[in-house]
Amino acid sequence: MNRIVIFSGSAHPDLAGEVCENLGLPLSSSSTMRFSNDCLQVQLNANCREADVYLIQPMSPPVQENLMELLLMLDAARGASAARTTAVIPYFSYSRSDKKDAPRISIAARLVADLLDTAGANRVLTLQLHKSQVHGFFSVPVDHLNALEVLAGHFEGHDLTNTVVVSPDLGNARDATAFARLLELPVAAGTKVRVSDEKVIIDMIVGDVDGKNVIIMDDEIATGGSIVELIERLRERNVKEITVVCTHGVFTGSSLERFRNRDDISEIVTTNTVPIPEDQRPKNMTVLSIAPLLAETIRRIHNGESVSSLFADSVY
Repeated sequence: MNRIVIFSGSAHPDLAGEVCENLGLPLSSSSTMRFSNDCLQVQLNANCREADVYLIQPMSPPVQENLMELLLMLDAARGASAARTTAVIPYFSYSRSDKKDAPRISIAARLVADLLDTAGANRVLTLQLHKSQVHGFFSVPVDHLNALEVLAGHFEGHDLTNTVVVSPDLGNARDATAFARLLELPVAAGTKVRVSDEKVIIDMIVGDVDGKNVIIMDDEIATGGSIVELIERLRERNVKEITVVCTHGVFTGSSLERFRNRDDISEIVTTNTVPIPEDQRPKNMTVLSIAPLLAETIRRIHNGESVSSLFADSVY
């Protein structure tokens, strides 16, 4: 079989290193430089000829820089005669732009999918798309993973008596329901209206949350506006302990400080799809690694084994 060669972009080399440790493989080096006119250039510093190449790069801020670097890495791998090139994108930020919901705007998720294909991606490996239909925008095979079992595993051994899983909106209720099933808990959801990128209104909570402990479960937290608004509504229902769980802890702007100043959140649980510097994390934040999941998926792809069987217990 072709050998595996793994490179990391600039976005999250620590995650790429963990993936390689789990696979027992070295992380091959690459060089990214910027010309005086602000153009990027990427060089892959390892032999890719007839290799199974994996490029690990989440689309975390600065998104445009990281996306462009990934496109250049894909093109470089194709030019270096790689047998197959897989773009490993733990966080695909453009999956929020999945529809035309205003006049004269781009469906950016589809455009970025086309760009990855054009640049040379033979396959895409990603995790917890904001909208699952984005999967269908790609013209190359996509392995769409979820971190539900990784997140649920954190609560093994916890006393979840009188606890309910709460989704901030009905759009995320499917994932929240699957997460609740793994924990054998009931589920509730808020009804959300988005006013702007940073402001939302949650006018009602559907489900029994009165006097219960709650685990708020979302796919992504950026500004934290939805979570804070939901907590305010939950307080009106006299909930007890509040835990916040998400797959993609993007935490833009001052959101980390926003959460750090709230003493009504017992714990924040997220994964390392996006880098969160340790010195910036609130004391009650737990970051779980998805490196073992990515490594096992890469191994299965390389060996031609089933990837979907990894999620047999994540009932949707």
